[in-house]
Amino acid sequence: MTPSAKPRTVRLGATVAVVCAAALLTGFQAAPGADQALSDAAFSVAPGAPAVTLPTKVLGAASVYIAYVDRASTVSPAFPDGKSIAASLRDTEAYEPRQMQEGMAAYAAIVALQDHAFVASVRAFGADPRQRAQVAEALMADPRYATVFAGADSAAGLIVAALTEQGQRVLDTGKRVKQAAYDVQHQKWSAQFVPDRDGRLALAKSLSDQPLAPPPEEQARLQLASTGATPLIISGSPNAGPYSALVHRALAVAALAALGDGSEDYSDQLMALLDEAEEQDCLHSAKLNLYQCLAVAKPHYEDVFCMGQHVLMDTGQCIIKGVTPIVAPDPALVKVADVKPAPVKKPTVHKKKRRSKS
Repeated sequence: MTPSAKPRTVRLGATVAVVCAAALLTGFQAAPGADQALSDAAFSVAPGAPAVTLPTKVLGAASVYIAYVDRASTVSPAFPDGKSIAASLRDTEAYEPRQMQEGMAAYAAIVALQDHAFVASVRAFGADPRQRAQVAEALMADPRYATVFAGADSAAGLIVAALTEQGQRVLDTGKRVKQAAYDVQHQKWSAQFVPDRDGRLALAKSLSDQPLAPPPEEQARLQLASTGATPLIISGSPNAGPYSALVHRALAVAALAALGDGSEDYSDQLMALLDEAEEQDCLHSAKLNLYQCLAVAKPHYEDVFCMGQHVLMDTGQCIIKGVTPIVAPDPALVKVADVKPAPVKKPTVHKKKRRSKS
């Protein structure tokens, strides 16, 4: 894949060659006790193969996402006054849905790069420029091709485990905050009306339209994790699928990074590959629900409810949904009762004409 190349459909011959070659690696397994050796081999630079890397934009998006998860999941439900509620509301509502979704997928790609077997099997195709280009084009044309590499199931398992745990943390915090909306009502100050309610709603909308600046320390940590220098501490069981679209995209970006197509020259292509509309829709819906809630909320305790339900719980559920596959029902399993018989046409009756008497 050249830096200026746009995603396109590759020729069938090249695609079949990629799939068949990758299938040869599906039996790759690490020998017992060889984890460190496998790690070194996975990230080593084979002759002619560029180093494993990700561009700054991808790392930045991932750092914004994980920083939000850490911030949102540590909100205390013990609010002493209205100012503390307003401060927590500002901190947790401050994310732009598209950046958040891209950050989820970017972080998931970094998680996939923690799987040594997956990285090693992809890098086996990086030494030959022609083969590397074919694999890269296939991944850009259809992210699902990332699943043919050995270790894809274990890499996907890490992604699902990591993001499910993160989403659950945010969701659980939201449940505690939502409960606080009821518990705090015995304190008189909580029944007082929120000052400048219109301004508070306008601020929520403004903060939801502004992409956040990547935290430098977090971005640096994820850069080291993406190259294998300082691995993330993550565990998860292999997951053979089916996978959500976000998991497919994350695996594809990780595979491109492992191939050596993750430098700054490929930043725009990789960011486009991270984009997943359905997950963004989920986060947009959470925002709309928040706006509606704040529009009618008056006392402080109602703001606590809006934060717990529509900022934290809804967002946590969206994160979990992002790695949960949507399995279409098997058409063969349609219930007989749901199948309506075709209407029966009544036979046409031809009436005999009466003969007139002469």
